[in-house]
Amino acid sequence: MKAVVYDRYGTPDVLSVKEIERPTPGETEVLLRVKSVSLNLSDWECLRGSPFYVRLFGLIKPRMHILGSDIAGTVEAVGSGVRELIVGDHVFGDALGTFGGFAEYACVPADKLMKKPEGLTFDDVAAVPQASTIAMQGLRAGGGLRSGQRVLINGAGGGSGMFAIQIAKMRGAEVTAVDHEEKLDHMRSLGADDVLDYRRTDFTGTGERYDLILDLVGTRSASAVRRALAKGGTYTMAGGSMSALLQILLLGPVVGVFSDARIRVLAAESNFANLEAVLGWLQSGDIKLTIDRRFPLEQAADAVRYVGEGRSRGKVLVVP
Repeated sequence: MKAVVYDRYGTPDVLSVKEIERPTPGETEVLLRVKSVSLNLSDWECLRGSPFYVRLFGLIKPRMHILGSDIAGTVEAVGSGVRELIVGDHVFGDALGTFGGFAEYACVPADKLMKKPEGLTFDDVAAVPQASTIAMQGLRAGGGLRSGQRVLINGAGGGSGMFAIQIAKMRGAEVTAVDHEEKLDHMRSLGADDVLDYRRTDFTGTGERYDLILDLVGTRSASAVRRALAKGGTYTMAGGSMSALLQILLLGPVVGVFSDARIRVLAAESNFANLEAVLGWLQSGDIKLTIDRRFPLEQAADAVRYVGEGRSRGKVLVVP
């Protein structure tokens, strides 16, 4: 089969298209014929080996050699211990622990997969898992959203931001979305009440206060984000630099105690109940997907570069 592989950390130039042996599913796995894979910042980070915490997947060199975790496809074979799925099922899920989606076939643990609902395409469901999970769990921090609250989403022009803006608006929040200038119209189209270009405006220095901040590309210190929080507010970091992560982990709880706020790091976990809720909103039309670009498997390196450089509006797909 054809796959996009890498054996060392680096830029997208280390990715190459090769013919490799089709994998065989283990006892609790299924073999998928991959129909669509959506990219996340986790693909970029695991390619680069940075921030350093991604080296849990391989300290010196990557332990897994094929990127792509948000996978949708057709079941081609099942392991001996799999009962809930059969050959021919249309499924999708987040295979963050195993990756493997940048290929014509991939083995995925059966308990990571859900059946694709009728009326949604493979592209639709591939776009959902990781991005919507981060959005849902990030917005529930501090007890969840209430109507009328002021919410700021930093890095809102990408996949998780696409979901977060719309879900926050559904909950009656007033949403400020932050990204670079080229994404401002896109964020407005998703329902953002106000938009900021981070190159021109530092949201921590405007004097505005927010009840909830979801930071998808954190780079600021705990004391800086505290300035943008209302009394009793919550700041949740769901991605960003290693230095900022350590700041929020170590100093966030202390700063929060002295300023009547919660300052924390999100450890998002895949949750089928979250996914079912998002799928329902997609089917009802309450939220919509923005698919920025689709790349063929042979151009997966270009797709990863496009996402890693922060250029994507919504989701980017690789379609074998």
